[in-house]
Amino acid sequence: MTMTTAALLGHAQNGQVREGDRPRRRTFTAQYKLGILEEYEGLTDPGAKGALLRREGLYSSHIVEWRRAREVGALRELAPKSRRRRSATQVELDRANRKIDRLEGELAKHRLALEIQGKASELLERLLAESTEEQRQQP
Repeated sequence: MTMTTAALLGHAQNGQVREGDRPRRRTFTAQYKLGILEEYEGLTDPGAKGALLRREGLYSSHIVEWRRAREVGALRELAPKSRRRRSATQVELDRANRKIDRLEGELAKHRLALEIQGKASELLERLLAESTEEQRQQP
């Protein structure tokens, strides 16, 4: 299917493109997007990938966006089909594990910040002690 600008524009009764007509937007079903993704990912030659994009009137950004949607399951139809449906317990366990990973990362950042603050405090105390010692030695 090749789409040209003329094919996307509305035509007057005499067949001429009317002034001020805008191109119509194409809408893609989830199944169509999945088919395009599968075809695109099956191609190894960059030229063939470019030809597919031109044929469909798409940009590589469409492919990137559709991949992300499929990977995160934002579009249920594009999400990878699992062989087994996960139980509610497994879903909750996965959610808890992600939360634990996030909290462990935050804890590591806080520990590092505390360590840096401790070293800075020691340095300031040492500088203050040296400064007061120098003031006492001056007549």
